[in-house]
Amino acid sequence: MSLDTPITPQDTVSHAHAMDRIYRWQRYIYDVTRKFYLLGRDRLVADLEVPAGGKVLEIGCGTARNLIAVGRRYPAARLYGVDISKAMLETALRSLARAGLERRVRTAVADATDFTPSRTFGFAGLDRVYISYTLSMIPDWRAALDRAAAAVGPDGRLLIVDFGQQEGLPRWFRALLRAWLRRFHVYPVAGLPEALAEIGKQRELVVECRSLYRGYAVYAVLKRVG
Repeated sequence: MSLDTPITPQDTVSHAHAMDRIYRWQRYIYDVTRKFYLLGRDRLVADLEVPAGGKVLEIGCGTARNLIAVGRRYPAARLYGVDISKAMLETALRSLARAGLERRVRTAVADATDFTPSRTFGFAGLDRVYISYTLSMIPDWRAALDRAAAAVGPDGRLLIVDFGQQEGLPRWFRALLRAWLRRFHVYPVAGLPEALAEIGKQRELVVECRSLYRGYAVYAVLKRVG
């Protein structure tokens, strides 16, 4: 599917089914295996700098690994997570219960390309929104990026970490990594820094974007001032 091809409701349903199919069994080993190559997630958690009582949303929360880290680092934060995969959210709820955070975190099944916090959770204007290695799994990633930016409230921030183009790494490494990622419907987004700059301009957000680990990952912070 081309990135310029319109996404239909049928495509969204197909994507949800694909995610459930892939992670029906992978969810049980997801956190153990992904820690070796989803780099920059802990940096993102530290950079959230959540204000006391602030509302934090993870788009594509998966197993809740990141939400648990955020909950422990920011004990006064109010936490929310959405994911298109019901299977992953089932695992997330069990993980949150084991961590003693089930009462602090609200989760919901939602499509990142058609999501609003007011419709899903009953409020608008989040203090922090973050997306960790999720855009590269979403066919209409531009729509997901726009929805995330729109959810950021006054003085809020949107933080993103995802696969880059690995331009500073050996060609053989890039080929092996991308072959592995394709097995899980993951496609590193070409032009992500440019898209972030564009969405920042449209949504009146100040954009800071950098490359990590010789292009292995893209890391961005978008801030709403005032």
